[in-house]
Amino acid sequence: MAFRNFLRSTAAVALVCSAGASFAEPLKIALVETLSGPQASTGLFYRNGVIYGIGKINAEGGFGGEPVELLEYDNQGGPVGAADRVRAAISDGANIIIQGSSSAVAGQITEDVRKYNLRNRGNEVVYINVGGAAMELTGAKCHDYHFRMTPNAEIIVNALLEGMKEDGALGENVYAINQNYSWGVDVQNSTLAAADSLGFEVVEQTLHEVNKIQDFSPYVARIKESGADTVITGNWSNDLLLLMKAAGGAGLDVRFGTAFLDQPGNIGNAGAIADGHFVATSFNPEVNPEKSTAFVEDYKSVIGHYPTYVEPQGIFGMMLLKEALKSVEPTEDGLAADDLVTALEQATVETPMGTMTMRADDHQARLPMVVQKVSRDAVYKADESEFGFVPVKVLSAEEAEQPVQDSCKM
Repeated sequence: MAFRNFLRSTAAVALVCSAGASFAEPLKIALVETLSGPQASTGLFYRNGVIYGIGKINAEGGFGGEPVELLEYDNQGGPVGAADRVRAAISDGANIIIQGSSSAVAGQITEDVRKYNLRNRGNEVVYINVGGAAMELTGAKCHDYHFRMTPNAEIIVNALLEGMKEDGALGENVYAINQNYSWGVDVQNSTLAAADSLGFEVVEQTLHEVNKIQDFSPYVARIKESGADTVITGNWSNDLLLLMKAAGGAGLDVRFGTAFLDQPGNIGNAGAIADGHFVATSFNPEVNPEKSTAFVEDYKSVIGHYPTYVEPQGIFGMMLLKEALKSVEPTEDGLAADDLVTALEQATVETPMGTMTMRADDHQARLPMVVQKVSRDAVYKADESEFGFVPVKVLSAEEAEQPVQDSCKM
């Protein structure tokens, strides 16, 4: 309950700061996230990052001298549930919607927000996407009121493959296994697109059902039979946990390149077979220890553990939101969405990894990336094991950036 006490204390600070100020309604931020079911193993981590970030906003006075109010809605891991919860959040007065786990859910939310805003000019809401990485979200589905605070599939895959290539670990034969929806297809397509330039062949591709498979041993057998040196996967939540468990149980001798290997439980499930596997993310505390140590220790004091998995991208997104809110003046009706849109497009924040900004052309965040390898030499260990993640390649925001998609028409 440390983070609850943190929110109470920071709200108290904000109330003291607001003495003499008047603001009709507090800024309400709705977290529409997967808080139950198989995908809650990811959704709850996004929740941690958002809670921490809102605490920091309130510690600096909130918005308009009033503490920001966090509303929580469980979308139960599906688009239908998300649509219902977005309607409830807006009805309850939410000005900002935040969500991260699942690009399928993100696709539903961004469309719901777009349609609502078309019908309610002057009373728009803003969608802060801290995790949905499918290309279409800043491509064909882009719009003024959606902001992606996380790297997209192309950014992640290109960083991952380049880092593995430079480390001499990519190999010549790659197996692509991914979940069969927008994000997984994007990871597969990005892997295929990089094959010629990086000198590897995709020997087999597999798209499977999302969060419905309980035993990945048949897939592991196919990977063995393919003769692959490397497996590239965008799997997350239970689909990655169970894939790593099956790989560990079968003694699969290939390298894994992933987007979410740092999810708690993966290293524990894979055991020693995870040694030498790779992940590309937006944070590793060993990159800038002089900046990161204070950050991770403060986070641990609030949430109870060091920031891990998807938590940093949620935190960094909230940092950019906090910076944007500083330049937005409350109106008589509260938050003017168009003012926040402009502020977010212009905001710059220094994270422990470096500079983060928002690209106005498609509302895709520009942020540094780090490619990491599982190693016993890591300072911070995972799953109470002897292994952690050692940085092998760091890309600045400019180096990691990929072009605006032609399909995006803001």
